[in-house]
Amino acid sequence: MNEQIKGKKKVGYMKVVLTMSVLILIIKFFAWYITGSAAIFSDALESIVNVVSGSLALYGVYYASLPKDKDHPYGHGKIEFIIAGLEGGMVLFAALVMIIKGVIYALDPQPLEYLSEGLVLIVIAGSFNGITGLFLINKGRTLESPALLSEGKHLLTDTISSIGLIIGLLFIRLTDITIADGILSIILGLWMLYIGYGILHKSIHSLLDKSDENKIQEIIQVLIQHKKPEWIDIHHLRIQRFGSSYHVDCHVTLPWYSNLEKSHEYVTDIITLISDHFGEQVEMFIHSDPCIPSSCNICTLPDCAFRKHEFIQEVPWDLETVQRNQKHVLS
Repeated sequence: MNEQIKGKKKVGYMKVVLTMSVLILIIKFFAWYITGSAAIFSDALESIVNVVSGSLALYGVYYASLPKDKDHPYGHGKIEFIIAGLEGGMVLFAALVMIIKGVIYALDPQPLEYLSEGLVLIVIAGSFNGITGLFLINKGRTLESPALLSEGKHLLTDTISSIGLIIGLLFIRLTDITIADGILSIILGLWMLYIGYGILHKSIHSLLDKSDENKIQEIIQVLIQHKKPEWIDIHHLRIQRFGSSYHVDCHVTLPWYSNLEKSHEYVTDIITLISDHFGEQVEMFIHSDPCIPSSCNICTLPDCAFRKHEFIQEVPWDLETVQRNQKHVLS
């Protein structure tokens, strides 16, 4: 599936989610209006964040789907991490408002009205949120979209907080202990602080090109399964992520006596191998290095007329060796 088709799918999914978020927002605020509950207000406030972040995510997935151009040679995918970071920041802000309002209501409890009706509305809104969140997470993983994933996890988190809210409101309904309303709002706020921090933390690391060890390990396994004797070692392997696309570059050590055409063939074989495995989402650049005398100890190439030393053993290709910026040698 190419990036253009992926982009259209992402935009379509986000339009559906945004529509659902507006509907859920209306339901929750009506529940707050009829009950006056601080905890329900906190839940409704979170829905405002959902609508705003959903709008940003819609723009983000649209912009990320734009083709590469001379000003953006790696594409526009990193905007998805920026959108995810903004969403994390909004969740943190909403969490602080929840906590402040919870403290106020805990110190001065207010009577609650139409609590049974409010509970029904929150159950409906929470169910919608849960279904939408699971849908987005599934599609986000399929399309490898940080924006869809973060929005889906955010909605699922909102569902979990709604479950906690329902339990708390049932307690208030049965005991008439209204101070629990403010305490519940504080608990929900603390939970959202934790979630918002997680979203923001992951987004920042992605923008700073934190190494994706799972993806590197996947590449290593593909290379090992199809390894040729001429590929003496792979080193300085790095990955940058741009939304759902990856840029991979590495160095490969090849026999020094191979002519330019043959070396290009080896490099093309590796690029084709990775591209076939991951599809169009990976762009790969390889720098070829000539082998050196110390490479002979790890080289399995048979009948080499230029061998300077006997083969002793291979250096395993793993996360440590392939990311190191130096040719493989025996320690």
